[in-house]
Amino acid sequence: MTADLVVTGIGVVTEAALAPRGAGAKGWFDHRAELGRGYKYLPRASQYLLAATARALADTGSPLADVPEHHRAITVGTNNGMSELQGEFDRTVIDGDSTLLSPATVPYFSVNLVGSRVAMEHGLKGFSLGVHSPRVAGLEAVQHGVRALRAGRARWLLAGAAESPLDRSEPGAAGSEDGAVALVVERAEEVAARGGRVHGRVHVRSFLLPPPLADTPRGREEAERLLADAVAALGLVRRRPGVWVVGGDDPVTRVVGDALGEDATRVRAGAGCLEPAVRVAALLREAFAEQLVVGVAAQGNVSVAHVVPAAG
Repeated sequence: MTADLVVTGIGVVTEAALAPRGAGAKGWFDHRAELGRGYKYLPRASQYLLAATARALADTGSPLADVPEHHRAITVGTNNGMSELQGEFDRTVIDGDSTLLSPATVPYFSVNLVGSRVAMEHGLKGFSLGVHSPRVAGLEAVQHGVRALRAGRARWLLAGAAESPLDRSEPGAAGSEDGAVALVVERAEEVAARGGRVHGRVHVRSFLLPPPLADTPRGREEAERLLADAVAALGLVRRRPGVWVVGGDDPVTRVVGDALGEDATRVRAGAGCLEPAVRVAALLREAFAEQLVVGVAAQGNVSVAHVVPAAG
């Protein structure tokens, strides 16, 4: 298993984290106050991720310069991080002409660029990966990044999730997620050698439960089988930790929740992949026992994160 890899830094940038007393929706994040000058034209999701990364790096208590640049890596999950900007692109071209597009923003037609500024500013040259599976992209970013670390692709990982609201023309825009989470993952032996602090460990396994199958009499049986395989792969054959199911109101989420039992805590998520990552970060900081965070998408994507806080 991944007991040799530990989370040493956590950064969360959401309205609940930065403005818990209810600052206005437009005022909870000030990119100049958080980042300084030079970030005005970055997509909001990229601004959030930069701010979350700064918090995670400070939380490690260790200079990043101690890790060679080619051993530093980044994996980022996002679903809607470029949606508003891409909507503006579409309206500009449809109502006017492509020559009216801003050179400062047009490179962000690609959703894979949400983490690019973070990688450039912090010299994350080991590898850079964007993950975009519905609802579970943030958890999959941890899964793929940890697997690459174990394969020797890097020694240090920033795994994150970043979202900003859907474009106003998109269905579900009113329920959009907004913010970012960043986790620093390192080798346990290196952290121990410097006397660093450890928040805990996160292991993730994912699978697909096709919606047409979920919405049949065989759906629960198949969900139970796939969940059992994922839990076994996480080394939890004989243990039953607390369970959080993060999803929406759809057949896949319902059947997965039913398969996990009545004791599972249901969490309603908005449009995006942020909530499962926020839940993982909170458990690493606050929980005293291992937990499962199960992200579920209406499209059938399911990720099971085993969170083991250091306090547990």
